[in-house]
Amino acid sequence: MGRMTASPGRRVLLAAPRGYCAGVDRAVIAVEKALEQYGAPIYVRHEIVHNKYVVQTLEKKGAIFVEQTEEVPPGNIVMFSAHGVAPTVHEEAQRGRLATIDATCPLVTKVHKEAVRYAKDDYDILLIGHEGHEEVIGTSGEAPEHIQLVDGPEDVAKVEVRDPSKVVWLSQTTLSVDETMETVDALKTKFPGLVSPPSDDICYATQNRQLAVKQMGAEAELVIVVGSRNSSNSVRLVEVAKLAGSREAYLVDFAGEIDESWLEGVTTVGVTSGASVPEVLVEEVLQWLSERGYGDVELVKAAEESITFSLPKELRRDLRDEAAALMAERGGSGASEA
Repeated sequence: MGRMTASPGRRVLLAAPRGYCAGVDRAVIAVEKALEQYGAPIYVRHEIVHNKYVVQTLEKKGAIFVEQTEEVPPGNIVMFSAHGVAPTVHEEAQRGRLATIDATCPLVTKVHKEAVRYAKDDYDILLIGHEGHEEVIGTSGEAPEHIQLVDGPEDVAKVEVRDPSKVVWLSQTTLSVDETMETVDALKTKFPGLVSPPSDDICYATQNRQLAVKQMGAEAELVIVVGSRNSSNSVRLVEVAKLAGSREAYLVDFAGEIDESWLEGVTTVGVTSGASVPEVLVEEVLQWLSERGYGDVELVKAAEESITFSLPKELRRDLRDEAAALMAERGGSGASEA
């Protein structure tokens, strides 16, 4: 590691809050606890959180990531990621004789419950979100016949509903706050009777991280967002930085991905990280910058965060026994070795 240096006039604005949100923290700890408690392997359906480093770290500890529930051998434990799953996935796990741990973020679960409630009341549900994102697939699966996806303001023109007086909007939790409100406004113009969810679906962490980036984007010529490309909230931070006035904004998984040419003519660099990013990766970026004269770090504080979630209740049961019982009950042999 090089010496921390600061060149006159060069500085780093460091966003607060940044990095891990309560839902991610809970999901990552859940995998670690499951490995400690039940031993490897613990299968995880999809990436537990959208971060390359986190996934690689957990793989080294004995987690096995699969795309589909069917890939998990009977008699094993499967964990569902923070993004949530459709009810059909829980059914697949039962059919596959698997014990399950549900690490869905409670704020995503809240949106699932809203979808179920409005579908029961026969509303048309307009889900604002990105097509193909795991969270959207999970929420849509709660009431597929009632939900249609609206992927941004440009999608509003083609939305059709059965009864304009029975329409509600819900959203993915990790969207751009401003773009979502633009979509909602366009929907309200088209459907004046549009109902809003009881409380905002975009989660507190997404909103706070965007707020901090807005504050520093106006001053920083360059913003570096630490996060993975499949992380919706991290990609949104890049967009928010540019809209806030930053000349350039880039997404990097690691400090080694930063291109030195980005620093040309830059006196102020903004640094933040997505909600699934461990702080060690941010520290490496700050070290990299300080070695190039950006050692003066100022905190840009947008909000205080103190929220925490309790671990999934399944971690208080003996799931290995449960998995073995499921095998026995349906006439299978013992738990498969990975």
